[in-house]
Amino acid sequence: MGDLRRAMAILELDRRRVFISIATGTATLGSALFLAGLSAWLIIRAWQMPPVLDLTVAVVAVRALGISRGLFRYLERLATHDTALRGTTAARTQLYHRLASGDPAATAGLKRGDLLTRTGSDVDVLGDVVIRAIVPMAVAAIISAAAIVTVGVIAPVAGLILAVSLVVAGIIAPWLGARAATDAESAGHGARTSFTEHAVTAVDHAAELRVAGQLDATVSRARVENDSAVRAIDRSAIPSAWADAAAPLAMGVSVLGALLIGLTVFGSGPEAMHPTMLGVLVLLPLSAFEATAPLPAAALALLRARLAAGRINDLLDRAAAQVPHGSTELEGPARLVATDLQGGWPGRPVTEPVDIDLRPGTRIAIVGESGSGKTTLLMTMAGLLPPRGGAVTLDGRPLDDYSPDSLRRSVGFFAEDAHLFDTSILANLRVARGDVDEHEARTALEAVGLGSWLDGLPDGLHTTLSAGADTVSGGQRRRILLARALLSPAPVLLLDEPAEHLDDEDSADLHNRLFDRRSGLLGPDRTVVVVTHRLPKGTLADAVVTVRSIEEETADPPAHAEVIDTPEVHSET
Repeated sequence: MGDLRRAMAILELDRRRVFISIATGTATLGSALFLAGLSAWLIIRAWQMPPVLDLTVAVVAVRALGISRGLFRYLERLATHDTALRGTTAARTQLYHRLASGDPAATAGLKRGDLLTRTGSDVDVLGDVVIRAIVPMAVAAIISAAAIVTVGVIAPVAGLILAVSLVVAGIIAPWLGARAATDAESAGHGARTSFTEHAVTAVDHAAELRVAGQLDATVSRARVENDSAVRAIDRSAIPSAWADAAAPLAMGVSVLGALLIGLTVFGSGPEAMHPTMLGVLVLLPLSAFEATAPLPAAALALLRARLAAGRINDLLDRAAAQVPHGSTELEGPARLVATDLQGGWPGRPVTEPVDIDLRPGTRIAIVGESGSGKTTLLMTMAGLLPPRGGAVTLDGRPLDDYSPDSLRRSVGFFAEDAHLFDTSILANLRVARGDVDEHEARTALEAVGLGSWLDGLPDGLHTTLSAGADTVSGGQRRRILLARALLSPAPVLLLDEPAEHLDDEDSADLHNRLFDRRSGLLGPDRTVVVVTHRLPKGTLADAVVTVRSIEEETADPPAHAEVIDTPEVHSET
């Protein structure tokens, strides 16, 4: 449970709100408990045919309790969901902040689907603990204690039977159900994570997969993993069903025991028990077990939360385990130098060593076969991956000497699969810089060739991309991402396939404008590195770096990547 307590801490739950949630839940079931007892008293008392005025207060109280139960239920739902939603918001904020302030390499070994699960559904599972576990368990404990004491005062043996029955229904059965569901739940997470990975791949790269003939296979694998996840959920539902069955059985034993004991005591003489108390003794346990009904589900919610907490803590540990960057700050244009650098994921170098010297204002193109390691090389130069077999320095210092914020303000990496959010175009551009105004945003979009498209939108910059990247074409998406890069404050821009999904003419024009310091697309002092597999003829780039995989078979494999035409670069005004 230590992992769960640690993970729950990031929810930053307000104790006052949790107390209000428990209080309203207790009031809800307390009204039901009091209503059951009062109704039993009223039924027996009315059978004795007293004067009608003797029953007036009880009749009004029954009506008031029936109304108050619904009112308190509404207030409980309002309070618990408000607490849970505030907690999940705080958890995601804190989780993103820790990941952003740590070394980006913390998540390098995780697939996108797994990372999405840990920051998405796992946080939701923690929030569900408030609604499905903490509040129901606290309310059940309070109501059960009240019912046991009330029944125990009337008939101590009946109170003991009720206590044992409540323990069986509220503790033993949920515990057994949770233990039996552990293996199935663990297997279900693996299947769900694999399904998410295949589904994200199919959605993000549907066009490429269809051309390669792999789309149907990817969708099929996603379907198989989804079926596995469903079967795992079904397996975990079996012990849960047995746990649910324990509740009515325990309730039946309690009611039957109370009835037999009540009849025995009542039959011993009229002075032993008032007839109305016999009715209360029999009917009160029925409402007491209403409090324990959610506990099997609460046990499963705790199980899922414990598993989710382990994954979230692992993610936090990854960030904490990275060697923190220093506090050096950059002033002015930056010079980025890569020496004997290899691209590749951690533990898997895939490129031959390259030397790249990026003086302020340099325009470099990186080319190579698909899968040769161009993107990971770019990510390594941005400090997103640890260097493999070489070193990267910024103004003569290793990247680890700089704080994350300073490094990201100086070197901006813009991935080809960067996300477009379900919000306005302006907000999507402000991802690069939060103070971008409408004039700057429009100028950037016009510069990348989206001026006419923007003019045709109903709300201009405030048009919402209602389905994110699916709202626009592949070419429009790349141009929006490029506009985001242009608005970045970073003097060094590392662009991954900025002209993908454009036709050959537009691609050549965009590349030449990126490489030409006189085009006005970028300031002459800004350094640009472009990864592309469609380099135009007669490129205006200062140098072209060819990246080769170490697995490629060449007659004479070079020790360093080929650099073509590397002139001395000077800033132009």
